[in-house]
Amino acid sequence: MLKICEKGHQFFKSSECPTCPVCEQESKPKDGFLSLLPAPARRALENRNIHTLDELSKFSEVEILKLHGMGKSSLPKLRKALVDAGLVFK
Repeated sequence: MLKICEKGHQFFKSSECPTCPVCEQESKPKDGFLSLLPAPARRALENRNIHTLDELSKFSEVEILKLHGMGKSSLPKLRKALVDAGLVFK
């Protein structure tokens, strides 16, 4: 089904998901730990106002996995980013 986002981008989606792939690509961070994650996992963290590793370290792995859009494959990336910064999950 052809969809058009608020910015006028046209895209096809077979699901009811309203996310525009063009807008998603434009909003993807160029660096930092959020740039390592797929879009659903990144949005899950952003929706909980988790934008820094310090903020992430205040959550447990179980809490992070419960977020809609967060998959198990993202946890190793998050763990490594935390360890590299001298932090760990709660």
